[in-house]
Amino acid sequence: MLGVTDFGAFVLAIIILLLIPGPGNLALITSTSKGGIQGGFGAIFGVILGDQVLMWCAVAGVAALLNAYPAAFQVVQWLGSAYLVWMGGKMILAKSGDPPILNIKPYHYLRQALTITLLNPKAIVFYMAFFPLFIDPVHHQGFVTFSFMAFCVALLTFIYGLTVVLLTYFLADHLRSNPKMSSALGKIAGLCLVGFGIKLFFSR
Repeated sequence: MLGVTDFGAFVLAIIILLLIPGPGNLALITSTSKGGIQGGFGAIFGVILGDQVLMWCAVAGVAALLNAYPAAFQVVQWLGSAYLVWMGGKMILAKSGDPPILNIKPYHYLRQALTITLLNPKAIVFYMAFFPLFIDPVHHQGFVTFSFMAFCVALLTFIYGLTVVLLTYFLADHLRSNPKMSSALGKIAGLCLVGFGIKLFFSR
């Protein structure tokens, strides 16, 4: 679809990545707890804007490599698969711990969520490893393919963020910090990433 191989797996991989506990999720929850629905929406758009900036930085590198060294692109895909396995393994072996505390100030939810997202330089490395896994070197359409992938990430992030914000807002009295649940979710996501990495490596 528009140069994206295995679109279903691409969507599923994004959903799994969104479920991984991290600063973005914590920013959504904290912003909603302090600013209600409006604060939550501000954080959602802040995360989406930050992700888009990082994604297009990564896309510039991927596109340059694809155009300059098409023969080496498969090697990059293999390295991307190995990166997913490595990252998933780290998540599986990670010890349980409290999530980082974010100092989210009132009325600046979008800006603060954007800043939190942009201050994660590892995201660029991740996107450079992730995107090539789902690009068909033969049928890709350059800017159209990358734009389609970026749009899918933004749309799924909005849907996920909206779900988190609404759950946080309406179930705030019942939600409690649960390090064990967070750790278990991280390990499950890690297993999924390892599985994706292995599957994509052998499907080339």
